[in-house]
Amino acid sequence: MVKMIANGDARRIFLARQGLSANPGRATGKQDILKLIEQLGFVQVDSIRTVERAHDMILFSRNQTFRREHLGVLLERDRALFEHWTHDASFIPVKFYPYWKHRFRREEERLRERWRKWQGEGFATAFEETYEEVRERGPIFARELKQDDHVSGGWWNWHPAKTALEYHWRTGHFAICHRVNFQKAYDLAERVIPDQYRLGEVDHDAFVDWACRAALSRLGFATSGELAAFFALVTPQEARDWVEANADRLTDVLVETVDGGRPRAAVALADEMPSIFDVPEPPSRVRVLSPFDPLLRDRARAERLFGFSYRIEIFVPEAKRQYGYYVFPLIEGDRLIGRIDMKADRKRSSLDVRRLWLEPGVRASSGRFEKLDAELSRLARFTGVDSVNYLPGWRSEAI
Repeated sequence: MVKMIANGDARRIFLARQGLSANPGRATGKQDILKLIEQLGFVQVDSIRTVERAHDMILFSRNQTFRREHLGVLLERDRALFEHWTHDASFIPVKFYPYWKHRFRREEERLRERWRKWQGEGFATAFEETYEEVRERGPIFARELKQDDHVSGGWWNWHPAKTALEYHWRTGHFAICHRVNFQKAYDLAERVIPDQYRLGEVDHDAFVDWACRAALSRLGFATSGELAAFFALVTPQEARDWVEANADRLTDVLVETVDGGRPRAAVALADEMPSIFDVPEPPSRVRVLSPFDPLLRDRARAERLFGFSYRIEIFVPEAKRQYGYYVFPLIEGDRLIGRIDMKADRKRSSLDVRRLWLEPGVRASSGRFEKLDAELSRLARFTGVDSVNYLPGWRSEAI
């Protein structure tokens, strides 16, 4: 029998699975941060620091006692996390490392020929020499291997040694051991990843089963395409085959959309159905989300569930941007209520609010603005600036 999930229930289920229903002010320690990342599955890494970097904001929005140094220790001393790719660069629990070895093998097959054509016939020598350099010297930054006559550019203009570093990292020969000023230091995986995870092996069927089940548990309900996209580990066909082969372990569900349109067919884990609706109400406070928050990673899903259409306009020409270069979503309870354009001016020690847009139907009440101001004050303290400064014209015409 197909189970119907009302839109309000669907939003609350997804918010709970994504760590946004717990009390954001609860005391937390290093192990709590590790458990949170395990619950999320991964945390995306991004270098842009308009306010704070994506990984820090993702964790802060869920627990506002989060301390950056805890994340650094988990990554660089405890080795409880490792850095690699999901749909993008991410911090991932190291206990998942054996499953990523399947990705490494696929990347080796895909990248070796592609990058040979890109770098030319001499690529193999550069790759071998770079591997030996890291093996003998230990952790190396890309800048240390750059040729003197090379002109820097984007990924399409990497020098051969940088290409080799990335190739060996993406295929599991190297690992990121630490960062300095957000630049990656590469070392042999055997010197970074604990042996109990680096030497672990799972066969292909167990790998696909884990990837699909782990994704479904973190989403609550999903289509096969959403399962494949979550970790970006399995192919869409592998996810479809898994759903078909595990019909007896899954429950068919119909998920109502926010606009009352045609419900979306999906599946949920049968053993989770008895308690799937048993989730807390999300906090009523206003919170700022990172543009790379996992709640919004699947833009189509976010629009179906929350009626919130969002895209990052970093690569959109300024004249064509609807909102701004790096605009942050706002959540209140189980609703995405708007977006805010702001920047931390560290020289002036100010969090500058440039523009605010509320979603249609969201009232610009004094109580809501008080909650927003309280959240921005918390974010300012986390960022390390002294004040929140609302710039002239910060309220859009519709507010």
